[in-house]
Amino acid sequence: MVLWDFDGPVCRLFAGHTARRVARELVEWLAEQGLRGLLEDGERETADPHIVLRAVDRRHPGSDLLDELEELLTRHELRAVPSAMPTAYADPLIRTWSAVGVQLAVTTNNSARGVRAYLDGRGLTACFPHIYGRTADLSLLKPHPHCLHRALNATGAAPEDALMIGDTATDLQAARTAGVPFLGYARNVRKEKLLREAGATTIVSTLKPVLDAVRGRDRAAGAS
Repeated sequence: MVLWDFDGPVCRLFAGHTARRVARELVEWLAEQGLRGLLEDGERETADPHIVLRAVDRRHPGSDLLDELEELLTRHELRAVPSAMPTAYADPLIRTWSAVGVQLAVTTNNSARGVRAYLDGRGLTACFPHIYGRTADLSLLKPHPHCLHRALNATGAAPEDALMIGDTATDLQAARTAGVPFLGYARNVRKEKLLREAGATTIVSTLKPVLDAVRGRDRAAGAS
């Protein structure tokens, strides 16, 4: 079984609808509610919308305010889908693995609604019968292994027989906690540095060698 993080390994969700802009709009929405002081300086300046979401979750867990903020982020993710940039070789790798019977799941901190919208647009929905995204309980976001456990439990796959493909330290930590081997995807030097600092040992800068390996194994199996 292969567990895919979404934003990064499958696509760049915010390629044309920047994450920094989304984070800023979440901060501005809080300011409009008279709650700008809810965030610390670093949280107000972040380029990561999830940092804003987590900050509010720590201070007002389970609140209507948090629900509204999460829904606002989900709408931004849905708006970003049409301009999302597919990760090179991800589509053929997904299709090839699916064709040879490998179970695939998305395990992400993004909204499952956004994931499904993207997969629908790429014709990949049938490849992913299991999609586990952000839940109402934000304490279960990665690095918590909750979404990985859900995927493993749904398919009956043993952790040691699965593989997690991710591009962040939180992906790596979730995989380690769940006992799942990890393949890091780093589209640039900065991403690779962060993954190595977190302890990742197997990292690729492109999914092409993974696709080549899967296709080679499939041809070898066919020849035998």
